[in-house]
Amino acid sequence: MTTPKNELLFLALGGSDEIGMNANLYGCQGKWIMADLGVTFGNAEYPGIDLILPDLDFIEDRKSDLLGIILTHGHEDHIGAVPYFAAELGVPLYATPFTAALIRGKLEEQGIADDVELNVIPMGHAFQLGPFGIRLMPLAHSILEMSALLIDTPYGKVFHTGDWKLDAEPVIGQPSTEEQLRAVGDEGILALVCDSTNVFNLGDSGSEGSVKADLIKSVKAARGRVVVTTFASNAARLQTLGEVARETGRKLCFAGRSLQKIIQASQATGYLKDLPELVDMEAVDGLPRHEVMVVATGGQGEARAALARIAEGNHPVKLEEGDTVIFSSKQIPGNEIAIGHVMNHLARRNILTVTEKQAHVHVSGHPGRPELAKLYEWIRPQILVPVHGERRHMAEQARFGLHQGIAQAIVQSNGDVVRLAPKGPEKIGEEHTGRLAVDGDTIIAANGDTINQRRRLSWYGLVSVAIALDGDDNLLGDPVIRVHGVPIEEDLEDFLDEAGQAIEKTVKEWRGDMDSLRESVRLAVRRVATSWTGKKPIVDVLIVETA
Repeated sequence: MTTPKNELLFLALGGSDEIGMNANLYGCQGKWIMADLGVTFGNAEYPGIDLILPDLDFIEDRKSDLLGIILTHGHEDHIGAVPYFAAELGVPLYATPFTAALIRGKLEEQGIADDVELNVIPMGHAFQLGPFGIRLMPLAHSILEMSALLIDTPYGKVFHTGDWKLDAEPVIGQPSTEEQLRAVGDEGILALVCDSTNVFNLGDSGSEGSVKADLIKSVKAARGRVVVTTFASNAARLQTLGEVARETGRKLCFAGRSLQKIIQASQATGYLKDLPELVDMEAVDGLPRHEVMVVATGGQGEARAALARIAEGNHPVKLEEGDTVIFSSKQIPGNEIAIGHVMNHLARRNILTVTEKQAHVHVSGHPGRPELAKLYEWIRPQILVPVHGERRHMAEQARFGLHQGIAQAIVQSNGDVVRLAPKGPEKIGEEHTGRLAVDGDTIIAANGDTINQRRRLSWYGLVSVAIALDGDDNLLGDPVIRVHGVPIEEDLEDFLDEAGQAIEKTVKEWRGDMDSLRESVRLAVRRVATSWTGKKPIVDVLIVETA
């Protein structure tokens, strides 16, 4: 069992070899702290699942040694798992005011706000947790109050970036300057634990302030109603869109629950105070089409989000031929089909779309290579630990960092125990990690029996069989056979006849106990299904014995 002794350890429980589900541990002198506790989102690999959580068995077994959880910022892949684990772990949370407001809302929704200690730490402030001194360093990102963690330990300092970019025009907030970051480097940094998302981008991410001009141009060019979709969490973009609405003479409407949450948290902590006149969704259709701009959720093609419903005509906000939808967002890899589905709905109705490929209406919140190179120069770490990326991103950042003059780099995976000091970096062990799935009101293993059965059902289909036996174990009546998701349609009756004959033959020839009969019937029906379809469906057999 891994217990940090006179050393500094790093252990990712999520967020390495993947983008999302960030949960990183630092261990020192018998104690641990956690940086972030996020989720990732379900996909076709997890049928019926919306949220995936990190498996925290490792730290749950050592929660008496966990001093606290520090949240770098309010994106779901960094705070989304907090309400599922905070009460059970029983440790204090630390976050800046805006991030804390988002977390508090999640805790209240779960009914556990009174059971969890949530400490609000002002931007730029420092505090102590056991052997860990922690200073919050503001950096730019696509959400308010992104804070890198400067972690001071007896064995050296770590600069844990969280998600970040460099931005000369951040619109909202004041990220640390080059001078401030160079001063951090002057303190002597043992390790830089760094975001890898955009390491393949040869250019920088671009300034948030730079998108305003093309957004204004695109809205002015629109003849009718305008809908803009963007990431709900990007309050700076919401501020910009408010200015765009004002400068183009349009009233502003926000459509989407997650947008309302962000606006509420922003205004409660002093941001987004000067938005132009707002109108409700229900009032939009009563306004001249050229006098309103709607900001909607759903830029990633989410089926239940506002934009998808608007595109399908199932939303209070109505679009018609000649209206315009501006995608002020980037396609997240894996969402291309869903986004294309929404765009095709719009195209069928002759609604115009504008994307980042047609106009400068979006910038990323993660650093490209020029920004990484600058941070390396300013921080001057001895060791680079890439995180927040798939394996190809992390491996490339390690190569890039070494090329830029960092002395050492280590590419680790979730579960790898890495000693940073003394005599590091070195992988010294492996611990269990995994994924949990939120399924309704239940948390289950993401690759356990339930999900595996669901996958098999989606791939192969199901045949249900019910038979009754009389007191002499003879077949009583005809078998009842139901087919679900097996590719037998026009030939269903013929298939059922052949499967029924196979069941009758099996029962007549059967010798043994009920379990062996059930298995023999299952195999007989599956053979018939395979001969008809080439697939091997799940076959479920119920046997009823009568006296």
